[in-house]
Amino acid sequence: MSDTVSCPLNWRLFLPREWAEDAVRRRRTGVPEDVGHREKWRLALDALDALEALDELAAWRLVPPVVVADAGYGQNADFRTGLAEREIRYVVGIRGDITVQPHEAVPDAPAWAGTGRRPVPRCRQPPVTVAELAAAAGRDAFSEVTWREGSRGPMTSRFLAMPVRPAGVRSRRLAQAAAVAEHGRWDGVLPQVRLLAEWPDGEEEPTRFWLSDLPEVTPIAELVRLAKIRWRIEHDYRELKHGLGLDPSQVQDGPNGVLLVQCGWPRPCGGRRRPGRRRDALPFHSRAGGGRRGR
Repeated sequence: MSDTVSCPLNWRLFLPREWAEDAVRRRRTGVPEDVGHREKWRLALDALDALEALDELAAWRLVPPVVVADAGYGQNADFRTGLAEREIRYVVGIRGDITVQPHEAVPDAPAWAGTGRRPVPRCRQPPVTVAELAAAAGRDAFSEVTWREGSRGPMTSRFLAMPVRPAGVRSRRLAQAAAVAEHGRWDGVLPQVRLLAEWPDGEEEPTRFWLSDLPEVTPIAELVRLAKIRWRIEHDYRELKHGLGLDPSQVQDGPNGVLLVQCGWPRPCGGRRRPGRRRDALPFHSRAGGGRRGR
């Protein structure tokens, strides 16, 4: 994927729960008996585990993939942990209500009385939402970043990147389970990632948020570019659906229809290429859509 074009490498068809539990609908649409409902974030990890996609990238000598995703995926601690376990870097959208601890937060445990279970180390200060943390930094902490040239001029806003430790219940449980499995105990330390927040001019508070586990030396301009690159995915997905008929082909023609759509995709993409334009290797994005719309 680049600012000019994205290319689908792997597909997963999402079967909504209501479809999976409707015998009449399953029979009429030919859904195999062994296919059932599976959450979209699991389908995305399944697509990454289908190594032919990653092998293709390696064969083309492209950089290892960075996964970008919206808050529908990024909000899910299991999805982020699944990427980290696969050693795949990510920049994912989140809502402002995700709770975190500042990166410098130090866990401690009350003294053990000698009987019963040992207290579990944890940070004694309550976690805060990313929206609260970003707003507390103040508008002056945000710097102006331009991430691409739009049809009406440069796309610019103000951003802040800071290290944080996701501290939701599920995040803590996953961190504890991983530490116990590897070391036999947990010291209470939560994994550190980077929070990226956007505070546009004219707004009274930060409006958009992302989490990333890219190295700390990654410039904020690069974080912003990757966070914003999903506009290309959404644009191309609309063209696949409405211009090449992806919606009806998935429902009516199954895999053959999807293959025809994918084969036809290079033609409209070829018209976008501009001499001298950068076409660097950019993130891999796995999309699992669903429902009657055939996403």
